[in-house]
Parts: sequence; C-alpha cells; structure tokens
Amino acid sequence: MNSVLRSVGAGAIALGMAVALAACGSSTPSTAADSDVTLKVWVMGDSSTNFTSLVKDFTSSTGIKVAVQAIPWDNVNEKLTTAVASGNGPDLTQIGLSQLPSFIASGALKDIGPQVANDPALADTNFLDGMSSAKLNPSGKVLSVPWISDTRVLFYRTDILSGAGISAPPATLTELHDDAVTLAKRGSGQYGYYIPQWDSPLPIQFTWSMGGDITDPTGKVDFGTPAFHAAVDYYASFYREKLVPTESDFDQTQGFVSGSTPLMVSGPYLEQTIKTQAPELAGKWGVAPLPAGTSSTALLAGSTMGVWKNSTHVDADLKLLDFLSQPETQLKWYQLNGDLPTTKAALSGPALANDPIAQTYVKALQTARLLPLVPAWDKISTEMLTDLNKIVLSGADQNATLNQLNQNVAGLQH
Repeated sequence: MNSVLRSVGAGAIALGMAVALAACGSSTPSTAADSDVTLKVWVMGDSSTNFTSLVKDFTSSTGIKVAVQAIPWDNVNEKLTTAVASGNGPDLTQIGLSQLPSFIASGALKDIGPQVANDPALADTNFLDGMSSAKLNPSGKVLSVPWISDTRVLFYRTDILSGAGISAPPATLTELHDDAVTLAKRGSGQYGYYIPQWDSPLPIQFTWSMGGDITDPTGKVDFGTPAFHAAVDYYASFYREKLVPTESDFDQTQGFVSGSTPLMVSGPYLEQTIKTQAPELAGKWGVAPLPAGTSSTALLAGSTMGVWKNSTHVDADLKLLDFLSQPETQLKWYQLNGDLPTTKAALSGPALANDPIAQTYVKALQTARLLPLVPAWDKISTEMLTDLNKIVLSGADQNATLNQLNQNVAGLQH
C-alpha cells in the first residue's frame, strides 16, 4: 500500500497525456454545467496529494472539480459502514480488491453497466484478464472498474548471493529453501530469507505454486486441502531450520539493505524504497519471478474505482473514470505513485517495456491470481496468520492447529 515515486520517461508520458485528454474530451465532452460540479473522491492510503496532482488536467479539460479525501487503509471498513448508514458517501471511491466484497455486500455501489457499455475506454477487454468484470462483479452488473494493479516478485541481493556461491536467483521452491540454508550459514544474525508475519498472501502463493487452491468449487475458503497443508509445512520449514528472523517488528527494508535477509518476496513499492534509502546498492540487487513448484503464481492485488450509489453526478463520475482508464493517465499515476497500471495498453507500452524490473512485474501479472473475493476474507486471513504464528513461533501442533483453523473458517462463512 506504500506510495512511491517512479521515473518512466516523463517526456513521453506528458505527450501521451495530451493525447489522452483529447481522447477523453472527444468521448465525454464537457458541458457548461460541468463547471458547477465538484466530485468527492475517496482514495485509500496516503496518495491524496498525488491524486490531486493527477486530476488537475482533468479539471482543466472538463471544468469538473475534484475534492480528494484520503481514507487510511485501516479505517476503510469503519468509513464504509458509517457512510452507508448515513447515506453520506463520496461520488467515486477507490476500493482495494480484498475489500470489494464488503463494498458490494453493503449495497454502496451503483451499477454502471449501461454507461460502461457505451464508453470504449471502460471496455472489459482493455484491462488485465485477471481483473475482468466477470471476476470482480456479480453476474450482469458492473459495480466498479479496474484502477491499479499490484503483484509480488522475489527481491534478491546479487552481491550476497554471488559471495555465497549462488550464481542466479532461485527459480524453484526447492532452490529457494536450499539457497536460504546456504545464506543462513554466513554467521550469527544472518538469515536466508524473510517471511513477514503479517503477510497473508505468502502461504496462499506457496499453495498456488504447488498446484493447489484454498477455495472449494462453491468459492468458499477451504484450508483443509493437502496442497495448503503442504504449503504450510514448507512455510514452517524456514522457521524450524532458523532460516528467517522471528522478531515481529523486523524491518524488511533494513534487513534487505543490511544483507541479513537477502531474499524476500514483496511488491513493486519496495523498489523505490530501496533506491531512496540505499542508493549505494545500485547494481547489487534485482527482482525475479516467484520460485515455482508446478508453476510460478503470484498474487494479483490492486484497486478498482466505483460510483457511490447516491451520487448525483453520475455523468461526471463516468468522465473521471474514462480519464483514469486512459493508458497515458495510468502511466502518469505509475510515475507519481508507483502503482502499476491495469490497462493492457499501458502495461505493454514502451514506458514499461524498456524497464527490465518493470517487465518482471508485468510478466508476473499475466498469471497472477486474486485472493478469494469473499466478504469474510479479512477475518479469515487474520485467523490464518494467527494460527500460522502459533505453529512457527510457539510450537503449536501443526495438524491440530490447521484442522481447528479450517473449522473456524467454515463458521465464518455461514
């Protein structure tokens, strides 16, 4: 969720922005009444300043003003509940994919299917296949459209791996474990890998990469599968063999910069953090696809944008959605905030094609998968992490704990 800055060819993007604005204007022309409209937009996290900068050209082109309010990620559910109860919501809102089921279940979002059908910029085929309308929305409705994407890759220290006799980043789960064993032999306080104890997607990604899943045919979460149990055993092996730090407040960036944890899975936001905090590491680190079991399958995360059910400015909302879906706008947002685009045109364009690190992200997105889109996912993932930490940190019996977890999760989905 971190905000970062990216440099992706500002000159080319600026030229493209002019084209995008012209296209936006031609498909959604401004009217005299637009100058009287102020859209209230919720954005999540700490990106309000950058979003305000992004939409300046939109306001100049259309006359529609945009008032941006930042909602901390931790407060989203509370804010949603209050706004639904009071009827006082925004016109347009960013929605994290993990929270999309809650927004849909609350009835907070307007079905914009008829309007989207008449706007080529919002056509489903423009966006990542993994974020298609069929996957994100109830059948026959369009309650939001893709906005930004996110995924996970393996960050590695080339200098430290080379010094330990490892010539390339691990390409398989077996190699990841074996390399972690080698790297942990460097001495006291040195580890091979880093597992964030707050990162619920990691054990799910291990499950996917082993060819399994965590949902049953009805779409309910099921942690009782052999693949998930195998993934947990693999996950726990790094703790059993003392290959990862156990401090709950371990700083992943500092661990990577110092070299104590030279292998770690993270998102694109980490790239600029490393560049900003440790420019001396230039040329000493890289990114690679997630190590594979039967496949290399990463998380598909990100956000959509939805129109609030009570918005009285739906035409203006659609104009802003059109603007945000232009490839040039999405590349500008990548430059401003470090969030990957969701449009295929932006992802395949020269601005990202000429960046080898960005290409690793783009490749991961092609086969990345969504976490279960169920309303109880926040509670389910919290319970899963609590029980995993009981196993790896407190020595709880693995099978008994996982069996109890699966029973508890079944109860959360009734």
